[in-house]
Amino acid sequence: MTLPVLNESATNLDPQLQHPRTRRELAAYVETFLGIRLPTVAVCEDHSSPMDYLWHAYALDMPGKRRKRRVGDCVVWANRGGGKTLMAAILTLLDSVLKPGCETRILGGSGEQARRLYEYLALFVNRSFLRMVDGPVLKSRCQFKNGSRVEVLTQSPTSVRGQHVQKLRCDELELFDRDVFGAAHFTTHRMEGIAASMELLSTMHRPYGLMREQVERAQKRGLPVFKWCVWEVIERCKGRSCAKCPLQPDCQGKAKRSRGYLAIDDVIAQMERSSRPAWEAEMLCLRPSLENIVFAEFKEPDHVQRVAYDPGLPLYRAIDFGFVNPFVCLWIQPDSEGRIRVIAEYARSRATVAENAAVIKAMLPVPEERIAATFCDPAGGARHSITGTSEIAELRACGIRAHGRATRILDGVEHIRKALRGADGKPRLVVAPHCVRLIEAMQCYHYPEDPTVPSELPYKDGLYDHPIDALRYFFVNYQSRGRTQVRAY
Repeated sequence: MTLPVLNESATNLDPQLQHPRTRRELAAYVETFLGIRLPTVAVCEDHSSPMDYLWHAYALDMPGKRRKRRVGDCVVWANRGGGKTLMAAILTLLDSVLKPGCETRILGGSGEQARRLYEYLALFVNRSFLRMVDGPVLKSRCQFKNGSRVEVLTQSPTSVRGQHVQKLRCDELELFDRDVFGAAHFTTHRMEGIAASMELLSTMHRPYGLMREQVERAQKRGLPVFKWCVWEVIERCKGRSCAKCPLQPDCQGKAKRSRGYLAIDDVIAQMERSSRPAWEAEMLCLRPSLENIVFAEFKEPDHVQRVAYDPGLPLYRAIDFGFVNPFVCLWIQPDSEGRIRVIAEYARSRATVAENAAVIKAMLPVPEERIAATFCDPAGGARHSITGTSEIAELRACGIRAHGRATRILDGVEHIRKALRGADGKPRLVVAPHCVRLIEAMQCYHYPEDPTVPSELPYKDGLYDHPIDALRYFFVNYQSRGRTQVRAY
C-alpha cells in the first residue's frame, strides 16, 4: 500500500493546529497532509460524493455548528473499490488528531477488513502524525497524546460488549454476524463536544442482507444515507471515444464529469470479467445481486398488482404454522385466465392457534362455508406430546376446515417458479401491494451461502421461508385437486 507524494507545504505546517472550518478547507487539509485528492462530485441522480460523507461525519462536532440531531449515525452504501475503507480511515485520523479525547473503535465484517482500515490509519500516522502519538503504533490499537484512542474490535459479542466510545465505524456490514451487530448498537456514548456516531459502511451484495435492512431502516428514521457508485470515483474521462468504450451503455458520459481516482482501464477489465448481476450490484449499486435468490424471476412491476377480493372467484387460504417464528396465512383467488391472485396476508408471532384462527376468520368478510379450502403444513397434523392434540385439529375445533398434503419442497418451489412466468411470457402469479411480507420473501428467499454444503434446497432462515411455505402449500394442494372451475356464488 503506497500513498502519493506529499505537498512540500505539509512539512512546514502543524496538522494539529490546522482546524478545517469548511468543506474546501477539509479537502485541502486531506490533500496537504495525506496527499489524497478526494472525489467531490456526485455524478448520478440521488447519489452523494465521498466528500459528502467525510464532511458530514467530521463537521458534526464543530463548535457552534447547529445540528438537527445529537447523534451522527449514518449509512454509507458504495461500490467495490469506492474508497469506503479509505474514507473511514481518514475520518478516524481526523477525529483522533483534531478532537481531543475521542474514542474510536473499528469493527470490520472480517478480521482482514478491519486490518485494512487500521493499516491505512497507521500509514497516515507514521507518515505525518507520529509526533502526536503516545507510545508505539501497535498492531490493533494506538493512543494519541491528546487522549484520543483507536482500537480494532473482533467479530465477537465479547469484544463488542462493554465498549463505551464516541465513534464506531462498521466496515463491510454485509459480512457481519447478526449477534455481533446487535451488541454493537449499545457501544456509542457522546461526551462533551463530541457526538456519538455509529457509521455503517458496505457494498450491498444481497437483497436479504444486513445492508439492505439498515438502508431501509435509516431512510425510515431520517438518517443520512450516503450512496455512491463507480461513476463518482472513476477518473475523469478525457480523449476517449464513447462509441468504442465498453462502459458506454452504463456510463452515458458520466465519467466525463467525475473527479475520482479509479483507472478507467481497470474498471473496464472488472466489468468484462464479471457477470451482469455482479456488476450491477458491486459497481453500479443499482440493486443487490440475485444470483443466490430462489425466485430471481420475481419483479415488482410485473408481479405486484392491485388485486382485491372478487366474490365471483373461489377463495382459498394457505397457512404455515409458527409460534416464535411467524404464523402465516395467505388468501388466494385463482381466476378464469389461470392467474393466481394473492389478495391478503396475515403474519403474527407468539400467538396460539386459537388466537390466530379468530383473526383470520374475521379478516375477510366471507362466511367460513364459502372458503373453497384451507391448505396448511401437513406436519401440523402431528399430535403434540404434551397437549395431545395437533395444530390442524385445533384449527378444525375453531371451525376452520384445514388439511395438508405431504410433498417435496422442490415440487412447491417449481410450481411457484412456473407461475411467475407462463409459457406466453406473462406472469401467472400476482400479489397485492399490501402483502409486504410475501413480497419481501419472494425477493429474499435464498439458497445456503456456504459453498461447502451442497444443497438444492432453499435456506430456512425462520423469516423469509414462512410466507413462501404457505404459498407452496397452496400450489401443491391446488394442483393436486385439478383446475378448479371458476363460478359465481
